[in-house]
Amino acid sequence: MFWDTHLHCNFSGDSSSRPQDMAEAAAARGLPGICFTDHLDYDYPPDPGLFLFDSAIYEKEIKKLQKQYAGRLEILHGIELGLQPHLAKRHRQLLADCAFDFVIGSSHVVHGMDPYYAAYYDGRTEEEAYLEYFTSILENIRAFHAFDVYGHIDYVVRYGPNKNAHYTYEKFRAVLDDILKLLISLGKGIEVNTAGFKYGLGHPNPCEEILKRYHALGGEILTVGADAHEPRHVGYDFPKLPALLRSCGFSYYTVFKNRRPEFIPIP
Repeated sequence: MFWDTHLHCNFSGDSSSRPQDMAEAAAARGLPGICFTDHLDYDYPPDPGLFLFDSAIYEKEIKKLQKQYAGRLEILHGIELGLQPHLAKRHRQLLADCAFDFVIGSSHVVHGMDPYYAAYYDGRTEEEAYLEYFTSILENIRAFHAFDVYGHIDYVVRYGPNKNAHYTYEKFRAVLDDILKLLISLGKGIEVNTAGFKYGLGHPNPCEEILKRYHALGGEILTVGADAHEPRHVGYDFPKLPALLRSCGFSYYTVFKNRRPEFIPIP
């Protein structure tokens, strides 16, 4: 079974789940380990305080769980940073002050709007909205790249008017290739996020075509996460991953400990 290295608890503004309940769900499913990656999104519209938390209290809670589950489940201390170019300095300072095992950089806000909300799509085509999202990823990486992997690269298709019905890698090849090449040149990875199945896409985020392209371009760092916000979604649809990842060219995946990658054969 895979590690789940993207999950949230009640330190994230969009989860009410106790950390212990998330850990217990992982242990019950036989996962070898998990990494908590709670949301930290500075300047989040329309509520700037929604995705903020006390990092010291968060670390203390994770350390308590590490002792409690020692020998049963390995638990790591991570974070998911909601990137925006003007936040680069704040993010650098945070990472200088806090010792995380794993840092996900993600795009949740695009030029002041979250694609989660329908208003993001008002007044333009779905294709234009998706293209702006992908272009913003390039802006974020160029401003700040002290993360380990970029999260759910095609997050936007979860919430579009037609989701991924008309979405393909080929339609956005130019900008997606620019993203993947830039990440690889910086030694950064991407994740395969199984929440895409939960959202009814029939595919992970990013889709298989992007995973294949990342591998073809020389990308080797691939983490695995379900993006769970409640216990029942920990390790969501992980049984699909061995065949899926092998079909994309991968023979191993990655877990970060103390910000260093460890490569694990696909089970």
